Amino acid sequence: MALNNAALDFNVTIDDWASILTYTNPSDWQTPDPQSPPLATTLATTPWLEGTWHQTSVVNASVILNFEGPAIYIYGASGPSYGSYAITIDGAESTYSAYSATNASNPHLLYGNSDLSYSNHQLEIRNMGAFQASDQGASAFLLDYILATVQLGPAGATVTNTTVEDSHPSVTYSGAWTSESNPIFSGGTAIYTAQNGGSASISFKGSAVYIFGDSVNDQGSYSVVLDNGPTQTYNTLSGCGGGYGKFCEKTQPSLKYLASNLDSSQHTITVINSANSNGSSFNLDRFVYTTPSVYAPMNITAAANSTGTFVNPTSTGSTSANASGTSAPKEPFGFSARDFPVR
Repeated sequence: MALNNAALDFNVTIDDWASILTYTNPSDWQTPDPQSPPLATTLATTPWLEGTWHQTSVVNASVILNFEGPAIYIYGASGPSYGSYAITIDGAESTYSAYSATNASNPHLLYGNSDLSYSNHQLEIRNMGAFQASDQGASAFLLDYILATVQLGPAGATVTNTTVEDSHPSVTYSGAWTSESNPIFSGGTAIYTAQNGGSASISFKGSAVYIFGDSVNDQGSYSVVLDNGPTQTYNTLSGCGGGYGKFCEKTQPSLKYLASNLDSSQHTITVINSANSNGSSFNLDRFVYTTPSVYAPMNITAAANSTGTFVNPTSTGSTSANASGTSAPKEPFGFSARDFPVR
C-alpha cells in the first residue's frame, strides 16, 4: 500500500534521544553530552538534528521503534567509518551498507519505505559491522533521526496544532510536581515529578497527540494511557548512559509519546511516572494535539511483511529534501525544521 492520495500526510521527526525509541542495550551506543559544549554552541555548529546522535560499532546493537503509519525514513551517517546495517520491518529483514569512500553530507538518508500498509509496525535497526566485503572493514553505524509518516485527515483538510503548556490550567496533576525554568523549554518552563504514580493528564479533541519533555540520567520509566487503551511503557533515561544522577541532560525537549489516526470524539491522555528505588523522575514540557477540519480515521489493517524500498538520497521528492540539500517546505508542527508535509 503506497501513501494514500486521499489522506493528508505529515512527517513527524523522532530524534535519536526520543523516548519512544528502545535501544536494546543502551551501553552498546555512544552519544554526545548535549551540555558539553553548551547546547547553543552545539546547535550553531552541528549538522545533526538537535546536536545529538547515537553511534555504535558493536555488532548486533539495535534500536526498535513501534509506529503506526504508511511510511518511514531513517537518517544517519555515510562515510569511510560506516559499515552494514539491517532494517527489519514486521519480521522482514533487508541489509544495506553506509560505507562510502568519502563522507556524505549529513544527515544522510539511509533508508526509506513509503509502501507500507496503514497498520501498526515494528521497525528494528541493527548494526552488522563489516558484514560485506564492500564495507572495507568499516563497522560503525550512526543514527541521527527517523521520520514517521502519520495521516491527520482526508486530502484537502486543514489542521491546527494546539500546544498545552505544563502550566496550563487544563492539565490535571496527581502527586507532587516541581516547576523549573529554562528558555529552551516551550513557554519557558517545564515540570517534573519523582513520585511513583505521579501523573499528568489532559482531555482534547484531535486526530493526533504528542508529549514532549527533556531527558536526564535521573529519569526512568513512565507509562502512557490514551482513553481506555492499554498501558504503554517507555524509558526516558538520558542517552549518555553512566551512573544515576542529574547529569548529561538534553534540555531540548524530545518526543516522549505519539498517537495518531484518532477519531472526532473527546480523548483523555495520562502520563504516569514509574519511580524506581532511586526515585527516578519524569519531566513534562508540553502536550501538543492536532485538530483537522475534517476527520477521516483510517481502518487499521494487519501488517504485512515488507522487504522495504531503498530511497535514493539524491531523490528530488520531498521526503529526501534534507538529504539532497534542497530546502524543506514550511514545517507544520513547529517541532523542528525536519517536520514537513509529505506533499
